[in-house]
Amino acid sequence: MKKIILCDIGNTTADIYENGVCQKMILSEFKPELLAGDVWYVSVNHALSERLQSLPNWHNIVTLIDWDKYYLTMGIDRIMVCEAIDDGVIVDAGSAITVDVMRDGVYQGGFISLGLRAAQEAYARLSPALALSFNFEVDLTIMAKNTPDAITVGFLAPLIQSIKSYGNPIYVTGGDAHLLSSFLEEVIVDETLIFKGMKKLIDKGSKC
Repeated sequence: MKKIILCDIGNTTADIYENGVCQKMILSEFKPELLAGDVWYVSVNHALSERLQSLPNWHNIVTLIDWDKYYLTMGIDRIMVCEAIDDGVIVDAGSAITVDVMRDGVYQGGFISLGLRAAQEAYARLSPALALSFNFEVDLTIMAKNTPDAITVGFLAPLIQSIKSYGNPIYVTGGDAHLLSSFLEEVIVDETLIFKGMKKLIDKGSKC
């Protein structure tokens, strides 16, 4: 049986997942030709995706997706984390924060919010007085009495309330997973969710 490697390719880095270990590589130093075995990948980097098409051991996982379950413009990373979960709310806290709901293996829908960094930058563009960092120790249930707390509550309180409204379980993944999960109770943080979704799709494909 061939070795299977999973790869999540962004605009600046590639995450290689093999034997339960994830390695992050800068794309300028990434040499996909050197990876041996079957490599299944997701990519938002169109230039690199075109290059990978010429490598026989690299496979685009898009070919395994049942698009009737989702919508055509849905991001590939969102689909993969949804594939990982049959029942629950999936929060991917990256450059954008995406929230999606799966029930009995059926996609219910979701929404996209600004990521934490993007939200702080948006406040800063409104006014130099709002060019402040969020306070991740703030109590979202209490009205703020200073500006850092005010922008934090203004952005996070509606977002967290909306996430909770969809019920449990709640899974959080992505680069800001630990920051966002601190405002949620009984949350499951899983930074490998995208790879679990990829693995489930590959396993389904091999049985067809």
